[in-house]
Amino acid sequence: MTYRTRFAPSPTGPLHLGHAYSALLAHDAARRHGGEFLLRIEDLDQSRVRPEWEEVIYQDLEWLGITWDEEPIKQGERKDAYLSVLTGLSPAIPTFTCTCNRRDIQHAMGAPHAEDMAFGPDGLIYPGTCRAHHYDPRSGDLDTLNLRLSLNQILHDVNSITHSEYSDISFSNQTQKSMALTEFQEFIGEVVLWRKGYAAYHLASVIDDAHQGITHVIRGQDLMEATHIHVLLQNLLGLPTPAYHHHGLIRDENGKRLAKRHDAKAIRKYREDGATPADIRRMVGL
Repeated sequence: MTYRTRFAPSPTGPLHLGHAYSALLAHDAARRHGGEFLLRIEDLDQSRVRPEWEEVIYQDLEWLGITWDEEPIKQGERKDAYLSVLTGLSPAIPTFTCTCNRRDIQHAMGAPHAEDMAFGPDGLIYPGTCRAHHYDPRSGDLDTLNLRLSLNQILHDVNSITHSEYSDISFSNQTQKSMALTEFQEFIGEVVLWRKGYAAYHLASVIDDAHQGITHVIRGQDLMEATHIHVLLQNLLGLPTPAYHHHGLIRDENGKRLAKRHDAKAIRKYREDGATPADIRRMVGL
């Protein structure tokens, strides 16, 4: 099997040193294994993406010496692929409709202070307010609906998971399967898969990794919890699970992980200030 990995940035701001580190790690691994490195543009939320940032992504990566082996795919052009697993008479992934915003979730949890609230990879862990609102594909236009993963329905359908393993937990019998998903509900929650007209990150990432034939995913430790979501979705959809590697994060002088608002750490600025790709590699410890 050919080693295939990818880098999947969002064109919502400049790439920073943390992006460079992740992209270089994935690119170097692909070349070291005689494999292929792919690029994916995660432009799902069209209200936030900007064409100029997409162009800067290409410029930054090329400047770093990163090349990709296939034409990049854009998630904004793959809506039908994501819809196909949520609609139809027997959707591959069970969901329910949800109207809750962050304030609704906080109120339902009865926790007025942040330190009292439970957080998962998507922020506040959903308390199940709308759980009874099972999604019927015939009921309405998904441009107006939010859909969450229905763990309750999965718990009642022992045939939903077709693979033998989920993360490090065996699913060899119904009891083990139920225990694992109960833990998932407690620590991860019923995550959003669709947001009023476009697929959420978790769903799109899983479908596109399979579409691109990704065998190895190299990404930051901040996405480690999200990997549990992705493996579960892969099991539900009968998709292969790539090997996951979660690397350390590049942090600022205060120990906080970098964000796109840290323009001082933007690759474009380093380019403009006369840095070299070798300088960037040295800065991130490669």
